[in-house]
Amino acid sequence: MKKMKDVPEHDRPREKIAKKGVAALTDTELIEAILGRGVINRDVRMIARDLAARFGDHTREIRYEDVLTIGGIGPTKAAQIMACLELGRRRYEPAGAVKIQNPEDVLPLVGTYREKPQEYFICISLTGAGEVIRSRVVTIGILNHSLVHPREVFAGAITDRAASVICVHNHPSGSLDASTQDIAITRQLQEAGTLLGIQLLDHIIITKTGFSSMKEKGLV
Repeated sequence: MKKMKDVPEHDRPREKIAKKGVAALTDTELIEAILGRGVINRDVRMIARDLAARFGDHTREIRYEDVLTIGGIGPTKAAQIMACLELGRRRYEPAGAVKIQNPEDVLPLVGTYREKPQEYFICISLTGAGEVIRSRVVTIGILNHSLVHPREVFAGAITDRAASVICVHNHPSGSLDASTQDIAITRQLQEAGTLLGIQLLDHIIITKTGFSSMKEKGLV
C-alpha cells in the first residue's frame, strides 16, 4: 500500500472531498480524512485500513476501548473517531427513536405505573442526545413506601453506559407533593450521579391524575 505522501494530490481524501464530494470516498478514505496523519512506522493509510476492517463487522458494537487497540491510535484519535460515529448516528437516527425533551415525554414510558397500589421506583437511562436507552423498575414498595439506594439506581445506568438518568416514582396516595424522603433520596442520587459522571436530569412523581417534576419545582 502506498503511503499518503506517495499518492497524487488530487487522489488524497481531503482533496477528493473538495472536488468530488464526500460520497465519492471509500470507507478507508473517509477514515483517512478524519485522522489526517499517521504515526512513526504506521502511515495513516495503514491505520485507516485496520479501522475500516473493524467497522466492517456489523455484528460488533464499536467502542472507544476497541478503537484504542488499533496500532497508531491514541486517545485523541480514538476520541475523534467516536465523536464522528456518534454525530452521524444522531444526525441519521432511526425513525421512532424516543427522545426526552420535557417531563411530558416521560409519561408514555411509565403510564402503567400511575394506578399501581404500591410505590414503584423507575429509572430511565438516556444517551447524551437525550434518547431513551432503557427504562427499568428499581424497587417496588409496600403500600405507599419505597426505599431505594443510589447503587440500585445507577447499577443499570452504568451497564447502559448512560450519560444521564431520569427517575420516576408513583404516589398511590394521589398526592403530587414531594415528601421529605423524596427530597432526601433525590439529593443522594444527585451526589452519586455527580461522582459517577451520570447526571440526574429530573425526578418525576406520577399519580392517576397527573405528574410533578421536581426539576421544575427547583428540587433537582
